Amino acid sequence: MPLDAICLSALTEELRPALEGAKIDKVQQPERDMLLLSLRSARGNVRLLLAAGTGNARVHLTQASFENPAEPPMFCMLLRKHLVGARIVSLMQPARERLLILELDSRDELGDSARKQLVVEMIGRSSNVILVGPDGRILDCMRRVDFAGDALRRLLPGMLYRLPPRQDKPAFLDTAPEERRALAEAADRSVPADKWLLAHFAGLSPLLCRELSFRCGGDYELLPLQMDALAETVRDRDFTPTLLLQDGRPLDFSFLPIRQYGEAAQAERCASFSELLDAFYSRRDRAEQQRRRSHELTRTVRTARDRLARKLAGQREDLKRTEGREEIRKQAELITANLYRLKKGAHSLVCEDYYQEGSPEITIPLDPLKTPQQNAAALYKEYNKLKGAEQHLTVLIAEGEKQLDYLESVLDELGRAESEKDLADLRRELTETGFLRQAKSERPVRGRAQAPLRFVSDDGLEILVGRSNTQNDELTTKIARRTDYWLHTQKVHGSHVIVRCDGLEPPETTLMQAASLAVYYSQGRDGGKIPVDCTMIRFVRKPAGALPGKVLYTDYRTLLTESDEELVRRLKK
Repeated sequence: MPLDAICLSALTEELRPALEGAKIDKVQQPERDMLLLSLRSARGNVRLLLAAGTGNARVHLTQASFENPAEPPMFCMLLRKHLVGARIVSLMQPARERLLILELDSRDELGDSARKQLVVEMIGRSSNVILVGPDGRILDCMRRVDFAGDALRRLLPGMLYRLPPRQDKPAFLDTAPEERRALAEAADRSVPADKWLLAHFAGLSPLLCRELSFRCGGDYELLPLQMDALAETVRDRDFTPTLLLQDGRPLDFSFLPIRQYGEAAQAERCASFSELLDAFYSRRDRAEQQRRRSHELTRTVRTARDRLARKLAGQREDLKRTEGREEIRKQAELITANLYRLKKGAHSLVCEDYYQEGSPEITIPLDPLKTPQQNAAALYKEYNKLKGAEQHLTVLIAEGEKQLDYLESVLDELGRAESEKDLADLRRELTETGFLRQAKSERPVRGRAQAPLRFVSDDGLEILVGRSNTQNDELTTKIARRTDYWLHTQKVHGSHVIVRCDGLEPPETTLMQAASLAVYYSQGRDGGKIPVDCTMIRFVRKPAGALPGKVLYTDYRTLLTESDEELVRRLKK
């Protein structure tokens, strides 16, 4: 991602007023490669996020919420010991490097003042967070690099901390215009301009190199003008935090407007770099983190679904074979009617088929080792077997289709799960319905299920949304009153939505907002306008023996709407 040295320097300038002088109140580590510092200062309370993962290394203020593990990691406990109560003295970015240093005024074990540093290195796969003591030695780091790792630079407690080695190419902003022009004139014109920029200058991201090349049309004669314009933009601090979206999903970000994508991407200007980074990574990482967390459970449910689908396909084939049973019964009756013609050992019977108009002759094969009566009895037995199989298979297929539909709804809910608690609720539901077995060595899923998602419409009415099939049942059959309104996407898996209206007729705006929530929390989230059925709770009932989330309803009307993520954020409580 393009958090290059220039973008980081703009971010550093923005963060200084908010961080310098702030006191660290709390240290949390919600993810393996992420830290969250709660800061208090005269300007107010803020939270600083430090990330050192591959592809997501960054530092910025955040409004996002994170779920902490049950037990803090060892590195988090060490940081709490050294950082809680410390004051941030300064924020530094050494010489155009992708690196930030928080200078801290803290106390040692004897209570004496001690100057420490928290270093955040944002260098691709080598990204790290390092705590350095007053003597310049490493106290510990998020990701230790021992002697089996990078031979040029090892990071272990007790070792002296040294800055990462600089690249053997000039920093873009440290070169004079004449030097940049001379390099461009001597460039190999067969190499694309963006690749040449990336190979010859430090501090430029691939996105920025492509943008400079796009603006000059790949012409090396015009490239120095664009490089000078970029240097002037940085010198004048004329930064524009820009988020690029493609089909509503975050694509890229930069400190200046990006034109290279044309109409293929939409540019969204943000008020600050912290807001930009918060929006980009929270949107991008939310789906990835949940996918990683729910991978094992999703695979189990998908395996159960696929196994059930194969079983249903076999049962349908067996059911299709029972369709010829009437022909078998007819042959048995014709044999019985023509017993006087048959002798033991006959291979076939040629007789008139009085079931058809004109009674044409037909030939019925026989088992020569059986008597005519035994041949007829065998056909009657086969007929009764197929008849019983049809009845049994019809029941099994109907039950299997219900279970398959239920597993499809669980997969949809897994795709929309927002936290580990949501996954725990779904595990509990699958265990209770028998689709997930509890291993003897595995601890049972305990704890109370979460409350439904709560929203408040612009008209002030409360809207509740179920998180799982089990909660949908509880919401519809126990929590909601008979006069409340119930909404659900039509023919699409999704959450039950309840509008609490205390016996009053809810405004149309509230119903439309509730319908939009129903679409957002359904399989139709990205499908444009979706029909949503709306009725009163008194017209909704749950059939006896139905799987979780399945209800029947009448006296409904249908609203047509689409999901709105901004509306969801605005109404959520």
